[in-house]
Amino acid sequence: MDVRDPQQEQYIHLVRLGWDLRVLEVSTSLVVPASGPPVLEIMSLNGVRVRIQVARRACGWVFVWRPWWSVTWRRDWVWAEANNAADMIASTVTA
Repeated sequence: MDVRDPQQEQYIHLVRLGWDLRVLEVSTSLVVPASGPPVLEIMSLNGVRVRIQVARRACGWVFVWRPWWSVTWRRDWVWAEANNAADMIASTVTA
């Protein structure tokens, strides 16, 4: 059985998402700090840098991109294993 560190799992999901977004012609930057979780940065059309993180939930991993305290009507998470995760993120974040 392959047991990975949670931050390693986060990194793997973010690299896959970054590649999928590249196919959609969305530029990304992967930030891997010396301490703390990795994040994937996307520049929105209005020039705001959006940081996508990966969080573990009871049913699996999800990508999240708005802080917990933000008030928004838009969906701010998607399952990391979803086949259309990059499409959903690109349409929401770069809009």
